[in-house]
Amino acid sequence: MATIIRLSPIHTPSLSPPRLFSSHSSQNTPNISFYLRPKPLSFPSTSLKPYTPARPRALVVTSAVKSLSETDLVSVPAEGEEIAGKLPSETGVYAVFDQNGDLQFVGLSRNIAASVLVHRKSVPELCHAVKVGIVDEPDRAVLTEAWKSWMEEHIKATGKVPPGNESGNATWVRQPPRKKKPDLRLTPGSHVQLTVPLEQLVDRLVKENKVVAFIKGSRSAPLCGFSQRVVGILENQGVDYESVDVLDEEYNSGLRETLKSYSNWPTFPQIFVNGELVGGCDILTSMHEKGELASLFQK
Repeated sequence: MATIIRLSPIHTPSLSPPRLFSSHSSQNTPNISFYLRPKPLSFPSTSLKPYTPARPRALVVTSAVKSLSETDLVSVPAEGEEIAGKLPSETGVYAVFDQNGDLQFVGLSRNIAASVLVHRKSVPELCHAVKVGIVDEPDRAVLTEAWKSWMEEHIKATGKVPPGNESGNATWVRQPPRKKKPDLRLTPGSHVQLTVPLEQLVDRLVKENKVVAFIKGSRSAPLCGFSQRVVGILENQGVDYESVDVLDEEYNSGLRETLKSYSNWPTFPQIFVNGELVGGCDILTSMHEKGELASLFQK
């Protein structure tokens, strides 16, 4: 008895599940039909949880730091030990005000008290009071957002950037170290006879350069404590200055005696600004501590 296999056309009933069935004709001839349907895909069971969107960092900052106007103003003590005890050492933003109540600088720091102490020492007349905002999440991005919110609030209220945050301002933020300039030499060498008096060379030097420091040793290796102090102050101020080694007898022979006569100042170092003698180490140090150098070098 022959077996006949027939493939029935694809038919997809809406409710019936896939099945395999057989039927027999009245002549007892086996008739096997296959119902064809793509096998449904099976997936592992998964428990779904409600989706909670990540909270933007800006919201974290807003909740962690008050606005600039809502933050209390705190006076800055004159002594360093008092600053450490009065201001927090945590991470956050801070705004510095002068004695007239004008905002001078908005900064961010990993140690607010330490940063304010540096400002108090370098620019005491500009660092009279501060506002402080502690950032709960001391992440760099969060810190930046907190700083940005205070800056934008101040700019919106006044229409201007705080002086210390202006582009190119080096009073509040330390600039990266620059390559040290070479020291100037007044003569080609001791073996060459000068055709002009040495005093005339000194006069031309101080009048053609904004700031000139006559020091003992080079700027990269001062040979006395006073010269080292002067170089440190000028570097800290970010001043573009010329230096001359008064101990260099090979290229600056006779300079010490000539300079004493020219400036009527008996000791070294000597600092000239715009062709005029400012003084030595003591005067420069005093002006630095009073915060008077910035205005001097801007003239």
